[in-house]
Amino acid sequence: MKTTFTEQQLADPAIQRSNEILQSCVHCGFCTATCPTYLILGDELDSPRGRIYLMKDMLENGREPNAGIVKHIDRCLSCLSCMTTCPSGVHYMHLVDHAREYVERTYTRPLGERMLRWLLARILPYPGRFRLALRSAKMARPFRKFIPDARLRAMLEMAPARIPAASDNDRPQTFPAEKVRKKRVALLVGCAQRALNTDINDATIRLLRRHQCEVVIVKGVGCCGALTHHMGKTAESHTMAAANIRALSGEIRGAGLDAIVVNTSGCGTTIKDYGHMFRNDFLADDASRVAALAKDISEVMEELGLQDARHAEPLRVAYHAACSLQHGQQVRVAPKNLLKAAGFIVVEPREGHICCGSAGTYNLMQPEISGELKTRKVTALEATHPQVISSGNIGCMMQIGSGTNIPVVHTVELLDWATGGPRPAGLKLIDP
Repeated sequence: MKTTFTEQQLADPAIQRSNEILQSCVHCGFCTATCPTYLILGDELDSPRGRIYLMKDMLENGREPNAGIVKHIDRCLSCLSCMTTCPSGVHYMHLVDHAREYVERTYTRPLGERMLRWLLARILPYPGRFRLALRSAKMARPFRKFIPDARLRAMLEMAPARIPAASDNDRPQTFPAEKVRKKRVALLVGCAQRALNTDINDATIRLLRRHQCEVVIVKGVGCCGALTHHMGKTAESHTMAAANIRALSGEIRGAGLDAIVVNTSGCGTTIKDYGHMFRNDFLADDASRVAALAKDISEVMEELGLQDARHAEPLRVAYHAACSLQHGQQVRVAPKNLLKAAGFIVVEPREGHICCGSAGTYNLMQPEISGELKTRKVTALEATHPQVISSGNIGCMMQIGSGTNIPVVHTVELLDWATGGPRPAGLKLIDP
């Protein structure tokens, strides 16, 4: 794609990067075939190729975005399926992130929308606040049909039936490895996950310790910054990310780390991109080091190999590949191989590459499109006739779980069970 950015514009590193990405696009349109919003809406401007044209025009001309441009950019899930499909290697993620930052800086949204985005940014990354908000939403949920705003209704519907108490395992501490230590790893315990499902971190810690890993919960590590980053709130997201980089770098320089383990794939995609996010910052070297050590739990367990995986029932498991794992991190095979090694019968739904509609805050900001994608995904998963659905991302678990009676659990919970841990609480609907 030919671009016409001026030398003055190209002095901006963000414009320079976007220019590189735009020039790599050859207009082929392969991305439209795997784009969820194009699949649902059928509008070229709601496809990656269409959005690329809009973003190019906006950035190249320094144009103040109008409501139409913002609508199409906001409708992007950032599922990154287009990056998996693209034969030219167009790094759409960096381009749309830059566009969202530009929109946030130059466009004034309607008051209600600004308030909603402010509220989400002030609640979701903070487990204590989020837990309190969930309790409030649970009490208000019976009255949701009287609320005219679809996005506010979606927030109330997000509240789970059971809100877990905070886990002691989330506080800074070190868990010794069982038997001889093979690795020393830091576990990122996340933010929203700590309020929604504490079983995931507990299972991860048990699984890693059982496989001879010393597990460290590092003081000073909090939200990865993904939630605010995808809203275009770059300063807020970088503040959170910088705090993590400093805390983890201190641990690396101290006792050392063999890996930084992430069990929420949406966070993993962002942390693995810290090197790019801080490439022009004084934290650049530390950010690159942290990004290089970051690994999804399935990647770490694939390296370690499952031990004594004979304790679980051979259930039929439908594996849902989270977009942030299969497209964002290009981790596709490891989770399925681990589940098979654990004795489960693994099945996959049709259109496994299509997003479930969760996508961070997307199900709250774009509830109609998200709802259509959820229905499509649940229908495909149920067609495999599973006893349980497995995923590696809390957002997908909440989204899918709200549309089916089939139990939805994290992949790590099944691996923990198979290697000697407790039967996942989420399987209570299945007779033991």
